[in-house]
Amino acid sequence: MPSLKASILALGLVSASVEARDKSSNGWNLKNFKSIVTFGDSYTDENRLGYFGGHNGQAPPVGWEQPMGLKTATGGLSWPRYASIYTSKPLHNYAVSGAVCSNQVTPRTWSSINAPFPDIAGYELPAYIADSKFRYPNGTKFIKNSPSESVYAIWIGTNDVGNDAFLTDSQVKGKTLKDFADCVYSTIDGLYKNGGRYFVLLNLAPLQLLPQYAVPEKGGLEATKYFPDKAGKNATEISWRMYETVVTVNEVFKYRTPVEVEVDERWRGAKVANLDVNGLMTDIYNHPASYLNGTAPLNVTGNSYVCDAAGNNCTDDPNRDAYLWYDELHPSEQAERVVAKEFVNLLKGESKWATYWS
Repeated sequence: MPSLKASILALGLVSASVEARDKSSNGWNLKNFKSIVTFGDSYTDENRLGYFGGHNGQAPPVGWEQPMGLKTATGGLSWPRYASIYTSKPLHNYAVSGAVCSNQVTPRTWSSINAPFPDIAGYELPAYIADSKFRYPNGTKFIKNSPSESVYAIWIGTNDVGNDAFLTDSQVKGKTLKDFADCVYSTIDGLYKNGGRYFVLLNLAPLQLLPQYAVPEKGGLEATKYFPDKAGKNATEISWRMYETVVTVNEVFKYRTPVEVEVDERWRGAKVANLDVNGLMTDIYNHPASYLNGTAPLNVTGNSYVCDAAGNNCTDDPNRDAYLWYDELHPSEQAERVVAKEFVNLLKGESKWATYWS
């Protein structure tokens, strides 16, 4: 029999969860925010990794004016750029392709610099905080608005749970998925301490549907340039393990977020929203005609940019908007447009894929 204390706690958590769901229809309807600030990996990056690669692994200087990325991992613009365009708000994008939340949990070596990819905890978050305080010699602020006037979005996890990380048991010894989740919430801690008050947490995409991880009968590839070691392994086992991991992490986000906000009051006065990009992208997969376009037949299992497992002999289908996936590991530009539109709808309080807590 559970103890009285445990029973009371369980009832409290259930009540908090129900209350959070009741509040989910009361969106923010933000009208006066001044900028969008984003963190993450290649699903979000514009060209920050390119700076590292072009400068022998050195980070951009404080106050670096990042140019618009015209050809990102999607083959075109990234979702935060579209969100910036749709809202007419400036974008400050700190995402780095290849990033994980913490290199203390799942470090992944970048061969170009023979060092781990820059992560959120060790690079992206500190870089933003430094920029938020930076002034040019004439006294002008680099980020012109105060931290409380920005909306912060975190979309991380694709690399953390993928190959060379949790999927292949390559995490730091003793680290678990809880450590990954702890890092995500610690990122909000850092932003909150710096003055941030509006946070959007995007959950993990349906990675088991990617050509890199899907089962063979749904377009899964034997090996890719991002996962060459997959050749000869049980592709079905890999796909189902990925699915189980994604579901687990997203359930953690779904139920831990209201506890952190409503029960523990971890960020008093802040507003936090979850954007269910997993559900959204799964809906694209199941109902492509509602989201994809183009003159070519709609395709949710293949990818428009196709290379061999060594990354050579590549072909690029010009009908990219007919695809859910751009390459073996990344969403198409059209899919990211859809994500951007739902992010904007979330800010307006109009997205069915959003849940809000405050």
